[in-house]
Amino acid sequence: MIAPTEILLDHAAQVLTLRWPDGDMQRIGYVRLRSACPCAACRKIRLDGGQVAAPPGVKLEGVEAAGYGIRLLFGDAHARGIYPWPYLAELGRDDTDVRVASLAVPTSRQRSN
Repeated sequence: MIAPTEILLDHAAQVLTLRWPDGDMQRIGYVRLRSACPCAACRKIRLDGGQVAAPPGVKLEGVEAAGYGIRLLFGDAHARGIYPWPYLAELGRDDTDVRVASLAVPTSRQRSN
């Protein structure tokens, strides 16, 4: 997969913005990124049926290039997982799908028709 052309941290909104070569832009929340950490320890928690609990208001303090993706440096000292480009693209789609789905929920009046 092709890497994004731009990666921005928006600390005020607590989102990572990725701009892809095709012009698509994705914004993924810091809490979502931390909860979806792909490191072995976090994956084990999810495989065992648990959830990775991101601290509320977790900060993203930095981004390091890692060839096929990026390593995210979180304020809770977690910095082990490498987020491959396809994984980030999927997380961005998931976030978009959730926002769009929440806007498309029919009202009770629409449901009765």
